Amino acid sequence: MAFIGVDLHTNSFTVCRLGADGSELFETFQLAAAELERFCLSLDADDEVAVEATGNTAWFCDEIRACVGRIVVVNPRQFQVVRQSVKKTDRNDARALAFFLSRDMLPETRLKRPAEVELASLAQTRDMLVKSRTKILNKIHGVFNRHGIKLKKEGLSGRRLRALEIGRFGEVEQVELTVLRDQALALSAAIRGLDRALAEAAAELEGFEEITSIKGIGARSAAVFLSGIGDVNDFASADKLAAYVGIVPRVAASNGVEHHGRITRRGNKLMRTTLVQCTLVAIRYSGYLNAFYRRIKARRGAGKAIIATARKLLTIIYNTLKNKWVFEDFPAFRLRNPGQTAGQTS
Repeated sequence: MAFIGVDLHTNSFTVCRLGADGSELFETFQLAAAELERFCLSLDADDEVAVEATGNTAWFCDEIRACVGRIVVVNPRQFQVVRQSVKKTDRNDARALAFFLSRDMLPETRLKRPAEVELASLAQTRDMLVKSRTKILNKIHGVFNRHGIKLKKEGLSGRRLRALEIGRFGEVEQVELTVLRDQALALSAAIRGLDRALAEAAAELEGFEEITSIKGIGARSAAVFLSGIGDVNDFASADKLAAYVGIVPRVAASNGVEHHGRITRRGNKLMRTTLVQCTLVAIRYSGYLNAFYRRIKARRGAGKAIIATARKLLTIIYNTLKNKWVFEDFPAFRLRNPGQTAGQTS
């Protein structure tokens, strides 16, 4: 048995094979079919392999999975030994992975299923296009505002954008506004297409019916949550999921004194943003969430109240997926199946 650290790149990978007697063997392979096969032939069935999570890690793991006993995918943000090494070389990175693998001290991350990875990528692409469209619309607002013309927010949507009056401006600004308008319209059409694709793909994932029975979560939001969470059973509790999403406070404890700060903001930013947006809708329908929000708002302000309520909603999402709940009436916390009980989750 050997512990193998792999420093993976897009065109090659460097391997450190750490033997039981402490011996080290280094080798660099090109990321090609023949070289990958040669690497697989060098592996034993009880070997353990550690590799950092990168863009092609899932594919690499699938290629070698049948040849080894265990694969550990390492969270690079938590494995600071490699990230902050003063002598950062491929050999040193591979050696560090192999050494800490032998001590079982690597921060392991999860590999999601292909359908979840594809859906997450699609959701991120939509988010990127939405942000690009917002920048373009802001630029159009700026051109009009430069001439003392205040456009209403809803004035740059759909047919109104197509009918935008640009003849009043000079020749140069007309060219600019025409290009900006056409780009915004093209982006809007692309976003609508992505919305349809997201809804269709999300509907095929396990948990879609359950999560969309929660008032405030639609097909697009469900796509973000299901692709971001993956297998809910990977999380031992709702608190673990909250930490994964990055919606838990920072904690500093020393000498018996404990301080709580702002939320960590680690993890999936799109999922955090979507969670807050869904919470703003859910508190309009759920008396339970609304009462919780108002109670926290009275003591700590609206900003902290919405984050606390978002974590409460995340707990409901966790329990819904974990227990396969389908709500018949979410505001009343009544489930479709009479044998199930929801109750007010803590």
